[in-house]
Amino acid sequence: MTALSSAASPATLLSADDARRIALRAQGLLGAPDRRAGVRGVLRHLGAVQLDTISVLARSHELVPYARLGAVGRPAVEAAYWGAGASFEYWSHAACILPVEEWPLFAFRRRRYRERGHLWGHQVTPETYRRVLDQLRAEGPLTSTELGGAKRTAEWWDWSDTKIAVERALAFGDVVCTERRSWKRVYALAEQAVPDALFGQDRSDEDCVRTLVAQAGAALGVATRADLQDYHRLRAEELDAVLADSGLVPVEVAGWGPGGTPAPAWADPAALAAAPRGRHRTTLLSPFDSLIWDRARTERIFGMTHRLEAYTPRHKRVHGYFAMPLLTGGRLVGRVDPAREGRTLVARQVSLTDDRGRGAAYVEALATALREAAAWVGCDDVRVEVLHDERLRPALEKLLAQ
Repeated sequence: MTALSSAASPATLLSADDARRIALRAQGLLGAPDRRAGVRGVLRHLGAVQLDTISVLARSHELVPYARLGAVGRPAVEAAYWGAGASFEYWSHAACILPVEEWPLFAFRRRRYRERGHLWGHQVTPETYRRVLDQLRAEGPLTSTELGGAKRTAEWWDWSDTKIAVERALAFGDVVCTERRSWKRVYALAEQAVPDALFGQDRSDEDCVRTLVAQAGAALGVATRADLQDYHRLRAEELDAVLADSGLVPVEVAGWGPGGTPAPAWADPAALAAAPRGRHRTTLLSPFDSLIWDRARTERIFGMTHRLEAYTPRHKRVHGYFAMPLLTGGRLVGRVDPAREGRTLVARQVSLTDDRGRGAAYVEALATALREAAAWVGCDDVRVEVLHDERLRPALEKLLAQ
């Protein structure tokens, strides 16, 4: 790949391998990690880290910095995200942790929710809404339980009026979550929790979206229009209004189009300034990691069709409840469905790619990833239950025993 200027034209052609390496570097998975910046540096670089309630090996927001930095202490991960005013939770790609510097950039979404006037069909009285804000003003940050209860019944979806009110206030921007206690959101008045310099910014919808598109482009390295739209779940018309003025440059990527033809894409000029080089991470990836959370992009770049099967009936699962792709050498080469039993990391199912019979070539990388993950979560043993190619078991178990 040759260095390009910001004057690159749509005729600038990147190979599929160039695009793959650019994407890996942009996501912090190629080259030396910035350990001094740590977990907060990962968050600022990615712009968003998706949250999810599933916890198998660890929760997804813990797995994301682990994949990039290695065995950073899990308490350090939590401390970097919450309680220090460095981040907040909001709706981006999904429910995400976001750097607090991005608070002004989601004003366009907060305004949209406020104009809509309701939240996912839930209704609440103005009196209840005001009462919640008054209680937070008087008592300081509180969980929904401390506010008066999260649910009417034991059903997860049966929210109480208080919970509806505080979640609406979160969507509108009257309330913010910058902390969790025992995985419960702690709600605070935004005017008290968000730094004044950020809270007081009044940015237009177009300015918000333009900045988010540029940020997504930097986090992706090179991306199609659909990739950019998906990163922060923008509307097509929002993206189209700012894309040409976002600072990203048009390119084409060989093999990204139908039948392996070139396809138009957009690239971060900084990503094109120098060829991506450095050490590739070998690691297990959360299905919600931003490298692979867009399934169409994952298939286009890595040739892997991957989806979360946690909500698929057990008898219909192919790769397992929380199958984690194995990344090594800049490629996705297999999947591991992990679990924990005491101090044993259990690989319920393991499959390695058999493309051109190369599954055996990835056994060492698999063993490395399993041993590192086990040590990180406090396990001192690894047990592999189902190995899709049993011919690989002797070599794998020998490596795991070292």
